[in-house]
Amino acid sequence: MATLVRFDPFRELAGLQNEMRRMIYAEGAGEPSARAWIPALDVWESENEVVYAVDLPGIPEEKISVELEDGALSVSAEREREETSLQDGFRRYERHFGSFKRTISLPAGVTEADIKASYSNGVLELRVRKPEQPKPHRIPVAKSEAGAIEGKAQKKE
Repeated sequence: MATLVRFDPFRELAGLQNEMRRMIYAEGAGEPSARAWIPALDVWESENEVVYAVDLPGIPEEKISVELEDGALSVSAEREREETSLQDGFRRYERHFGSFKRTISLPAGVTEADIKASYSNGVLELRVRKPEQPKPHRIPVAKSEAGAIEGKAQKKE
């Protein structure tokens, strides 16, 4: 007896997507370093600051660069692959190697003095003090002592 299964196009698409992913990222399809590497970033906010935490495991502190330019904070680094000599051994590379650059937009008014960076246990933590928001100023309107302004139309000849 045959079993009927309802056709679900989304299930079929998900299966196709998994097969494509397996083909693209198969062993030997390319070095992991050739693929784009963007480290994970967490962001949270307190009353006085915004904190950005970037996962950079295995990268020495001297290879990390943090720059502020035109209201954007750029983090760049490079992780190098350790060469191993395995003769007739199995190799599998899943970690990403190479360089990356990640840029974060900051609120207007943030200066270099407002940013503190620390690196511990493979996590770069950037603490950005929130700039003071400009407060509206009330401008008094003075009463005019003169009466209404009158004008005359002139005929153009």
